[in-house]
Amino acid sequence: MNIQLGSSPVPNKVSNRGFWPLRDLPTAIWLILVVAVALIHRQLPAPRWLLIHLLMLGALSHAILVWSQYFATALLKLVVTEKSRREQSIRLGMMNGGAVVVVIGVLGTLWPITLLGATSIAAAALWHGIWLYRRMKGALPSPYSPSVRYYIAAACFLPVGAGLGTWLSTSLASPLHERIMLAHALVNLLGWVGLTVAGTLITLWPTMLRTKIAPNAALRLRRALPMLIAGVLVSASGAAAGLLPAAAAGVLVYLTGLGFMAAPFIYAAKAKPPRSFATLSVLGAVSWWIGTLVWTLYGMAASSDWVAMGSIFDTVAPYLVAGFGAQILLGALSYLIPVALGGGPRPVRAAATYFDRGASWRVSMANTALLVCALPVSSLVRVLASVLYLVAMAAFIPVLFGALKAHRTAKKQAGAVPAGLPAKDRTPVEPEGARPRGQRLGQAAAGFMAVVLAVALGVALDPAAAGMREPAAATQNQSSAAGGDTAPVKTVEMTAQNMRFTPSRIEVEAGTRLVIKLTNTDASQVHDLVLANGAESGRLAPGQSAEVDAGIITADLDGWCSIVGHRQMGMVMHIAVTGAADGSAGSGQDSPAPTQQPDAQAHGSMPGMDHSGNATPQDGKPDLMATPGENFKAHNPVLDKLPKNNGKPMVHKQKFTVSELEAEVAAGFTQKLWTFNGTAPGPTLHGRVGDKFEITLYNDGTLGHSIDFHAGSLAPDKPMRTIAPGEELTYTFTATKSGIWMYHCSTQPMSAHIANGMFGAVVIEPEDLPEVDASFLMVQSEYYLGAQGEPVDVEKVATQNPDLVVFNGYANQYGFDQLQVKANEKIRIWVLDAGPNRPSSFHVIGGQFDSVFFEGSYLLDARDKTSGGSQTLALAPAQGGFVELSLPEAGNYPFVTHYMSDAEKGAHGMIHVSD
Repeated sequence: MNIQLGSSPVPNKVSNRGFWPLRDLPTAIWLILVVAVALIHRQLPAPRWLLIHLLMLGALSHAILVWSQYFATALLKLVVTEKSRREQSIRLGMMNGGAVVVVIGVLGTLWPITLLGATSIAAAALWHGIWLYRRMKGALPSPYSPSVRYYIAAACFLPVGAGLGTWLSTSLASPLHERIMLAHALVNLLGWVGLTVAGTLITLWPTMLRTKIAPNAALRLRRALPMLIAGVLVSASGAAAGLLPAAAAGVLVYLTGLGFMAAPFIYAAKAKPPRSFATLSVLGAVSWWIGTLVWTLYGMAASSDWVAMGSIFDTVAPYLVAGFGAQILLGALSYLIPVALGGGPRPVRAAATYFDRGASWRVSMANTALLVCALPVSSLVRVLASVLYLVAMAAFIPVLFGALKAHRTAKKQAGAVPAGLPAKDRTPVEPEGARPRGQRLGQAAAGFMAVVLAVALGVALDPAAAGMREPAAATQNQSSAAGGDTAPVKTVEMTAQNMRFTPSRIEVEAGTRLVIKLTNTDASQVHDLVLANGAESGRLAPGQSAEVDAGIITADLDGWCSIVGHRQMGMVMHIAVTGAADGSAGSGQDSPAPTQQPDAQAHGSMPGMDHSGNATPQDGKPDLMATPGENFKAHNPVLDKLPKNNGKPMVHKQKFTVSELEAEVAAGFTQKLWTFNGTAPGPTLHGRVGDKFEITLYNDGTLGHSIDFHAGSLAPDKPMRTIAPGEELTYTFTATKSGIWMYHCSTQPMSAHIANGMFGAVVIEPEDLPEVDASFLMVQSEYYLGAQGEPVDVEKVATQNPDLVVFNGYANQYGFDQLQVKANEKIRIWVLDAGPNRPSSFHVIGGQFDSVFFEGSYLLDARDKTSGGSQTLALAPAQGGFVELSLPEAGNYPFVTHYMSDAEKGAHGMIHVSD
């Protein structure tokens, strides 16, 4: 598959051979990162997601971008120019840079950052596809040029997959999460990766085997493409639309397309069976590809709903990635790198031979270990098999660098050998495939036996893995003294509900085998439990249960829910090793079933808000599921009626004292706030148009502060000036316009002073404002937390990604101390977005607004007797208004900002409606 450069001179022509750092190094770097993350995954967030995407989005996507252009250039007999190489370098930079940004965005739960990275990846793929399309249109006909059509189609699918992945990063609810997750995987694995692999193997496979291409290969290549594209479109669309039969039909069509291409693949393998690492690895990859797709198709047929299908695919996905993705990448690179480096037959042969070191052993051990992991074995056996798989696959990295060194050495030697020497002296390097058949079989047997020994070791350490003692479900413990070499068993019942495991801490005596009976008692959320040693429950729909065999506990162990976003919201648990001096803790007796958490609605909670925990910060951050102390009282949300004024303007005089104090902003977590009169938000001013306000500001803090009232119109030079500690000023203004107005400290940096508590509201009622049964005030703001008891983190403010978003200064407070109204009462809720950065979209779940007042005027007025209604009040920072509604029946009505990630950071509460 040599590139034809043509007979006529071409300006700026360059070679496609040799070492090219931007082409050859990133894949190796991504693979090294994969190995590093696999070794330290216990200390990392979302390790499974990270491993999959470092390999597929990083290493494999880079390789696809490189080698699809390489093959297209060869198949279309194109000339490589400096311009085409420069453009390729830009695309590679966009692809790899985008992948890095996506990883940062997902791990940091910053979906705008994820979107930025996904956009870069999509742009690189589309540019790549357009480049291929234009070159194909201008090229001479070739029997295998349809392979380029595969690459173009693949490039069109990646932007779709990137978009779905970005959507997933926003933490979708079940079952939408499961549907979009499957669509994302199908588009990327079957479209972007699968089409590229299918289009390449039709010619690369026989080339690797050094045999002829099947006579019907070109025909099969052309006819299979429509089936494969249709399979991806139908399966992914069916998944996204929630149509399981359609998704299954799409996978079946895709498998049919692959089956249509099988004959040329088998023809080449029969002509010359695979022997090298490259060909054996590709064969293993194709086997896992077909096997996991059949597994997925079975899951679609057997699943009754999307939650169950999500659980099945969650099990299948790692084997599709590790079996197909990893092996196709390493196998192809083992053949292509020596060819791309070039330098003559001797250096190419030297590198290829080095890549073949331990070929049968590596392939045998990797695939046998992976197969063991897919079987229903104990967690200990699975961990040991996973280690062997990692060893076999990670061996590629030292082999890669060894092959590069062998290539350089052979290239130097080739230049130093006199031309007249005999052939045996000119090519002393062992050619590929010369290794005796018995030696290859011996290596394969060694790899297989290594896995068998690992399984035997796992069974010896944990006999229950082979049914040699009572299973984990047994409630009667076995004493090590009475049972000889068997460890005692401790069984603990655990529930998963409202982003919390109960109990979240389990104490176990060292040497005890721990079994966790996990039940998902949540009303709607899917959860799972993953332990740092690899044991896991699988995804559990509401009401489902599973046993997690944690193995013999010898050291502290962490666990978490791996559903995207759940761990970050505090759904973690800890297994602590203890002694048994008093015969109680860790004694081996079964723990009683924990008391069920109170009903979520009874406590006024919402998904992600559990009030049954202790007020203990986690990892230096507040625990949003913890309960405040017994003496907790929420910031008073009631806006009292204005006194009658007989039509005359009133004068409101008040003193605002600036104080710097430590106060709770969430259960158990304090910050050193800067406040007006000791609260955040500060005092509410309430009046009518024409009223006069005289505010005396006294600075009793340690820093300079100021105040700015939006409710008045006047030159800011003097009244809004910063005053030093111990000074005071009088700020006088007249309310000339109605609305809800913000006031805040205007000392620089203004964002930090507002974020640290220096803000409040001025409510100026319109003249014709009708009376209501209950009136409330909600001021939304953000906290950018420093350490416990410290002030605002100014650097976090600049990122505009708050730790907490709250109503009236405290996270979740109106879930603990609910707003109280009666059914069918007329309610008015004034809302101000104090920011400093985040917008608000105020919404009452289960309610509809019949009046909406926004920034001084009505958007909707119930007195107009229209049939229209409103669902949210949208506010930018420093904007405000009110909504009115009646709640028709008794119950609990949550209110939130419909920027849901902000609601999950504390901006929600509850209205309790009684009869």
